[in-house]
Parts: sequence; structure tokens; C-alpha cells
Amino acid sequence: MKQPWIHNAKTDWWFILSPPFLVLMIIFLFQKQIQGLENYYSFYTWLFLIVFVDVAHVYSTLFKTYFVKGEVQRNKLLYMGIPVLSWILGMILFQFGSLTFWSGLALIAVFHFIRQQYGFMRIYARFEPNNWSKKIDEVAVYSATIYPMLYWFKTPRAFTWFVNNEFDWLQNLPNYTPWMSIIYFSILIIWIIKTVFEACKTKQINVPKTALITGTFLSWYFGIVYFNNDLLFTFLNVVSHGIPYIALIYIREIKQKENHQLNRMQIFKPFSGIFLFVGVILLFAFLEEFLWETLVWNEHFSLNMVISENLFQFLVPLLVVPQLTHYLLDGFIWRKPKKVS
Repeated sequence: MKQPWIHNAKTDWWFILSPPFLVLMIIFLFQKQIQGLENYYSFYTWLFLIVFVDVAHVYSTLFKTYFVKGEVQRNKLLYMGIPVLSWILGMILFQFGSLTFWSGLALIAVFHFIRQQYGFMRIYARFEPNNWSKKIDEVAVYSATIYPMLYWFKTPRAFTWFVNNEFDWLQNLPNYTPWMSIIYFSILIIWIIKTVFEACKTKQINVPKTALITGTFLSWYFGIVYFNNDLLFTFLNVVSHGIPYIALIYIREIKQKENHQLNRMQIFKPFSGIFLFVGVILLFAFLEEFLWETLVWNEHFSLNMVISENLFQFLVPLLVVPQLTHYLLDGFIWRKPKKVS
């Protein structure tokens, strides 16, 4: 069968499909050394994983939206309204307390991460008919992502999504973990049997789709359920999410477009343009985190600036606007345009 690569086998494997497998291999081979990184080099792990991958992937969205000539003009309400809505929503949530604010943002982030895996699965299954097999794949992706989060909600973890105690209010839910575990492993077994059966019957296998779903199961289960370690969770979670997203943006919005479609963004298309593309998103990411560190967190470096508590209710939601805009926009920008009859 013709494999449904987004770009080609080599590019897809290294930048979209391999991250969870490579990270897991590194974790199992060098777990003690990784623990040493967490203990003695936390600044550098934060700089690479959080700033240069997680925050940077947020700004890669610019190359599909605000940096595309004429895109904002085509849908001003969407591109102008969502940042404003993000700030207003953030201020409303902040009125209920800082913990409510971060808990709400964490749940939105979780939904975004889950939907990304589903989106990649749909891309790699785009040539397949909408039958029972694809439905099992869809259920498998959601199971691979939702179950670990439900496990986290009921089982205290040594890591956070944003801040401490963000999911504590969910501890009061009935203990659903045992029967959810049964459902989870049942779905996993059904998906494996279905995949093997199809491969044996047709003598064909959708390699990228199968690798994507397998990597999703592995990264979410080991990152959240199996390991209970902050750095290991961050390593698996951030790399498996951020690197594929950045790669998808570059492939779809720059590499696969003609020069006349790119206009001024032609400078990013040559091989050297990849480094410029990465440099731009890293610069935006560093500038944002610089503001967070100096104005709010003061954890990794500080300018000893004193911000009043009253100002925080406007400042923190404002700093979250790029991230929340990324989450919300992502639900619109990947939809296929409707065909005009």
C-alpha cells in the first residue's frame, strides 16, 4: 500500500513519529543520569524542554496564521477575536482565584494535547475508508490519552501540568481507577488484535498510523502512569508533543508550498531557512519566558521587580494570551475548508 506520509518516510519518522520511542529509549538507558540532570542542571532542562520546545511550539502557529499573507484579512473575527477572548477568559478565571485559573488552563491544555494526537491519527488515516477499523483507531487514541489523565486525577503524582494542586479538586470523585484500567487495557488489546488481523489479512500495514498510535500509548502511559517523576514526565510529554507540531507546521506551511504562496516567507524554505524558522520561534519563546520569570515566577532568574497583587489579575492572563490563543486557534486552523457545491 502507498504509505500516507505527511512529507516522506525519513522526515516523518525522525520529527513526528520517533520522539516518544527515542525519549523512552533514552529514559530506560540513562535513567540515573537523567535524575542527575534534574538535581544539578534544572535550569538547563527547563531552558531546553520548556522554553525551547514547549513554548516554542506555541509560536510556530504564527507561520500558519498571523504570518501568512492575507490570512488575517480572510477571517479577522477569528484572528483578532480569539486573543481578546483569551485575555477576557483568563481575567474571569483569575477572579475565582489563582488555583482556579491554572486548573482551568491545565484542562484546556490537556484537551489540546489529546486532540493533537487524534489529529495526527486522522492525517495518517486520510486514505482509509470510514469503517469499523478506523473507529477502533479513534477509540484507541482517545483511550491512550484520556486514561492516563483520569489516573492522574485520582492518583497523586510527583509532577504538575502548571502548578501544585491544580487537579486536587478532582480527588473527590468516586474511585473509578479499577474499572477504567480494565476498559483501557481491553481497548489496547482489541486495537492490537485488530491491527495484527488486518496486517495478516491484507498483507499491508499503515506504518505511520500504527507507529503514531503505538507511540501515543507508550508516551502517555509511561510518562504519567508508570513513572512518577517530574523530569521524565516533562521529557516525554513536551518532546512528544512539541517537536511533531513544529515539524508539521514547517512541512505543511513552508516546505510543501510554492514560492508564490509563501511571499515574504520564502526565506524560510531553503535548507538554511530551517535554522531561521527555528531561531524565530526560539526568540519569541525566550522573550515570553523572560517576562514570566521577571514579572511572575522569579525561579530561574529575577530582576527584583515588585508587582502589586492587584496588577496580577490583569498581567497573568495577559501573559497567558499566546498560549491560550494557540490552544483555541488550533481547533479551527486545521479544519478542511468546506467544498462549495
